[in-house]
This record gives sequence, C-alpha cells and structure tokens, in this order.
Amino acid sequence: MADKMLFPDQKIIVTDRFDIHQDWSVPIPGFFIVAPLRAIRSISEFTDEESVEFMNLVRKVRRGMTDVLGIKDVYLFQNEDTTSGSFHLWMVPRHDWMEKFGRKIESVRPIINFAKENMLGEEVAAEVRGCVEKMREFMKR
Repeated sequence: MADKMLFPDQKIIVTDRFDIHQDWSVPIPGFFIVAPLRAIRSISEFTDEESVEFMNLVRKVRRGMTDVLGIKDVYLFQNEDTTSGSFHLWMVPRHDWMEKFGRKIESVRPIINFAKENMLGEEVAAEVRGCVEKMREFMKR
C-alpha cells in the first residue's frame, strides 16, 4: 500500500478526533477523505461529540471546495464493507473532464481508475498540492 501513496503528506487538517486529507492514491485535485482517528467501522459508532465535529468539518470542507476551489458538485459517500474495515467519508469532486463518465454513482470507479492510469503527471500533482494548501488556509479561518 505504501508504494501506492502518491500524496501521504497532503493533510488539510487534523483535529483531536479527525484527519482530513487528499486521497493518498488518487490524483484528482480536491478528492478529500474524512477519517476518524479512532478505529470504527460505522457512523453509528460515533460519540455525540464526534458526530457534531464530523458534521461541522464536512460542512466546512464542502463550503471550501466551492468557495476556494470553485468545485460546484461533489459526491459524498461511505461504505461499511471496505477492505480496510475502517470508516471514512469520500468527498469526490466533479470536474469537467469527468462528464464523459456520466453523473451517477457508478461513474466514480471508472473516474478513479482513469485518474490513476492517466493523471500521474507533475502538473496534476502540483494542482493537488495547490488545492490542499488553499484548503488548509481556509480551514484555519
């Protein structure tokens, strides 16, 4: 897994309870993951405090995706039957280049595969780092 981590140091914010970062293995600018620091499998395992912080963080990241990164549409999803077995929320932005894949949840896997196979260049990596830096600054406000 470590050899597939393209962006392991691209964190947006780490709180006492959560880590928000660029997806480590997918070169899509603005593809963020929200993960609790403690090992849980389901949102139903959140404490009340975690629930409040989670929602506030997701709402703020999503606002930043629009206000700072200019991302109009985002797919939010979480599945409990992951191979990792740990809870995380995917925040997948919709970029213009993704239109050819359609606008349904089924389009996400082909988009991710396309990005991994075709977008590994320095230009995209620089864009990913730029998005993370802008979001870091936004989250400090």
